[in-house]
Amino acid sequence: MASVLINFAHPALEKSRVHAQLMPAVKSIPGVTFNDLYENYPDLDINVAREQKLLLSHDIILFQHPFYWYSAPAIIKQWIDLVLEHGWAYGRTGKALQGKVMGNIISVGGPEQSYSPEGHHQHTIHEFLLPFRQTARLCNMEYAAPFVVFGVHKYEYEDIREHSRQLTETIKRLQADNFNISSLSQLSYLYQILQLPAQTQQ
Repeated sequence: MASVLINFAHPALEKSRVHAQLMPAVKSIPGVTFNDLYENYPDLDINVAREQKLLLSHDIILFQHPFYWYSAPAIIKQWIDLVLEHGWAYGRTGKALQGKVMGNIISVGGPEQSYSPEGHHQHTIHEFLLPFRQTARLCNMEYAAPFVVFGVHKYEYEDIREHSRQLTETIKRLQADNFNISSLSQLSYLYQILQLPAQTQQ
């Protein structure tokens, strides 16, 4: 079974409706390590050695966060700047993360149709997430399709609960040791692995 590391970042969790439900759901999954970055590093003083050790001991690394200003909360940029060191994560001798999977679990205020060339934001979610995809590529990792919860401002409790269930099942499917991780980047959204027939997971 693949091991999963979730690097969680929400600077205002007490105001969250979506991640307040998603967080306990993923924390309850066996084989998942939940790493709350703001809780561990309230002053953004990242322990690089600790974080690199966590990366080495997990197969799948997922960043869970609200989609702040078309990107992620500040601590995730700080984490990337410090932890993914040249010569360790990338560069001629930087092979520490080779073969691992990286991805995003994000919540978005607007509906899916607003993230399109014709929509309000004029670009797709996948275009906005290009820096993450390229970071994974530079570090010799496979970038998985994102798990996206769109239109969160209109959701009721039961709607969010259903997304929590879907995320839990998605991560459990990811953990299956017979899953072909090279196919993850070909999906539009990560939860689509729940629709794949079993015989495609060879």
